[in-house]
Amino acid sequence: MSGTQGPAAAEPPTERIAADLATVVGRLSRRLRTASPDSLLTPTQRTVLARLDGEGPATTAALARSEYVKPQSMRLTLGALEERGFVARTPDPTDGRQSVVSITDSGRATLAAVRAAKHGWLSQALDSELAPAERRLLAEATVLLERLVEK
Repeated sequence: MSGTQGPAAAEPPTERIAADLATVVGRLSRRLRTASPDSLLTPTQRTVLARLDGEGPATTAALARSEYVKPQSMRLTLGALEERGFVARTPDPTDGRQSVVSITDSGRATLAAVRAAKHGWLSQALDSELAPAERRLLAEATVLLERLVEK
């Protein structure tokens, strides 16, 4: 990764920024995964629960599309979540051939525990490793990253 450069330094090539950003985001993602209690949720299960928690009930097909996976893969993920009591299925009121999946209270509590562990680790790291000016800069960069993700 590139070090800090002075104001007179040339702007780094876009390709280099993209490569560095992808690398550090991947490393941060892996580090956050290790911050949550073992065996609570796989990354895919966490993402599905978060989507159901934030966006509400959905069909298996809709979840598969939103997560860019095959419906068969989503059925396996949902089966594991349902087995643990983290999601519940109900008949789709508009199409009896399908079911609608919802997050349960147990799923919400587990998701909250995973989030709390990740946020706790990250908050502690930000406080201990970054100066106030660096934290402000990171907050500004977070807004830019959000804009990229929404594109």
